[in-house]
Amino acid sequence: MFATLPDALRLFVVPVFAWAALRDVRTRRLPNRLWPPLYAFGALLLVWEIAAMWPIAGFEEIRFAVQAAISLLFVAPLGYAFWYLGAFGGADAKALIAIAVLFPTFPEYVVAGAELPVVDTRLGVFSLTVLTNTVLLALAYPLGLALSNLLRGERSATMFLARPVATDSLPDRHGRLFEDDAGTTRNGLDLDALRMYLRWRGLTLAGLREDPDRLRDPDSVGETRDPTDGGTHVGPRTDGGVATGIDSEDDVDRFDDPWAAERFLDEIDHGAYGTDAETLRGGLAVVARKDRVFVSPGMPFVVPMAIGLFVSLTYGDALFAVLGAVGLV
Repeated sequence: MFATLPDALRLFVVPVFAWAALRDVRTRRLPNRLWPPLYAFGALLLVWEIAAMWPIAGFEEIRFAVQAAISLLFVAPLGYAFWYLGAFGGADAKALIAIAVLFPTFPEYVVAGAELPVVDTRLGVFSLTVLTNTVLLALAYPLGLALSNLLRGERSATMFLARPVATDSLPDRHGRLFEDDAGTTRNGLDLDALRMYLRWRGLTLAGLREDPDRLRDPDSVGETRDPTDGGTHVGPRTDGGVATGIDSEDDVDRFDDPWAAERFLDEIDHGAYGTDAETLRGGLAVVARKDRVFVSPGMPFVVPMAIGLFVSLTYGDALFAVLGAVGLV
């Protein structure tokens, strides 16, 4: 037998996660409508399995119930907790919750006589295995970024966290500036917030870089526009037209609101990815004067999660295998 019918049906979500990973790489946006059908599908399969083994009396039935409970009551809330603490994006949390509902226990498949996954765990909570595999894959990302920087000849303390890019390429990039007007910072301007600001002013990045002294004057802001959500997939790459306004003197300290940063944040009807006025001003000052800037590209967690799901379904729990090899489990 290849697998039980519920386990076989669970394989249909693998292409869904593959699609989500590709879309996350391209746009850093996943539609909210993606998740409720996955939750409902996972819940239906779980009810199906519980009904098939009812009443829950024997050892295997109780073990299954405990594993499902750990997945639903520990792993799923863990996704929400990571989002609340800022370690996850909203889509990442929803994806982990979907995994917890869809894969509470280890599935079993037989392919060409081989039983998959190869490495099971004593606890037997499959969603936890997907999470640990995902974390291991995510830890490799800074190493890959450092190697990429080394190949470019970049050697610095930030090589594991950021890379230099052409400032003119920022409209098509995702991530966060790793510097501001004071120097290196891990809390730089989010590039989505930068796009929101440019669209709000009807500016291009090139236009801002051509005349920063005038555009720093808050009185130079004319008619404002819809900032969108800052995604690269929203609106034209040029971000709009050209701002109109008055010329200003070089003495920018006289401005009450340089770059109209506070006005921007007050006018939009939602936040700008945690950006405050000082962060926005610092980021604008950097992109206005520098041709190359350091950007922390960030990593959409759904990408290693999709890969981690595939690894978990085939190989199994990589961390458990390593701990077993050194005699710790």
